[in-house]
This record gives sequence, C-alpha cells and structure tokens, in this order.
Amino acid sequence: MLLNLLRRWRRWRRSRPFWGGLFAVLAGSWICVLPLAPLKIMLQQGVAGIPSVLMGIVMIVLGLTAWFSPPQRSLAGVLTTLIATAALVLSNLGGFLIGTLLGILGGGLMFAWQPHAARRSAKADEAEKADMADEAGKAESAVAAPPPPTPHHDPQGAQP
Repeated sequence: MLLNLLRRWRRWRRSRPFWGGLFAVLAGSWICVLPLAPLKIMLQQGVAGIPSVLMGIVMIVLGLTAWFSPPQRSLAGVLTTLIATAALVLSNLGGFLIGTLLGILGGGLMFAWQPHAARRSAKADEAEKADMADEAGKAESAVAAPPPPTPHHDPQGAQP
C-alpha cells in the first residue's frame, strides 16, 4: 500500500515542474508573511504592505498553476520571475532578498522544465537503428553516383 502510494507520488511529481512550483509557492509565502511581521522587522508598513501580499498570493497561484496545469508552465515561469523581480522594489526588498531569489529560481525551473518522454522498448530502439542504417546506406549510394548534367538555359541566348 505504502509502496504503491510512493510510486504514484513519484510519477505525479515527475510529470510536472514540481520543484519550480515549490520554490514559487515558498517565495510567495515568504513575501506574503513579511508584511504581517512586527514593526521592528518591517521596512515599510500600512498601505505599502498591500502590494507585498498581492504579489505573494499571485506567486503562490502561479506555483500551483505549474503543478496542476503543466502546459501553462512557460507563462507561469516568466510571470513568476517578473513578479519576484518587482518584489525586490515593491516589497521589503523582495522578502529581504530571500523571496526574490526563491521566485527567480522557481520561475526559471518552471520555464526550463520539459515533459519526460515515455521510455521505449529495446525492440523499438533496435528497429530505429536499423532504419537509420538503411537510410545511411541509401544516402551513400546516392552520393556515390553523380547526377547527369542538366542542359544549360541562358535567357539571353548565349550557348555554353
């Protein structure tokens, strides 16, 4: 039971940009939590804290989007990187640089992630190699025999 659950979790995790989404969720959480900190820790207070909370929530949503809708990962990655960079200016130095760095890392991982191709059987690999060898043999025979000369046509009427 537990082994089956671990296999399903591993399959789910590998079929999407998991780490990029996790870093984006962590960055958004970090940026959201800082405006709620005590005044001694805060660099800005009041209405200026609203962009921090909004940017953090958007980054969390983008991280979850990468997890639950992998085809949208490119857009989510670019937006996460842009918001993390904007948080540097608008939100307590981007969560004291931690949120910005996590957001940039997560956005880059989301953007760079590629779906894993299905594994093929050994018979399919051998068949592909045989096809490639046949194609190479045909190409070599085509290169060995030069094509016949084509007649030259000059629109001005000059003969070769």
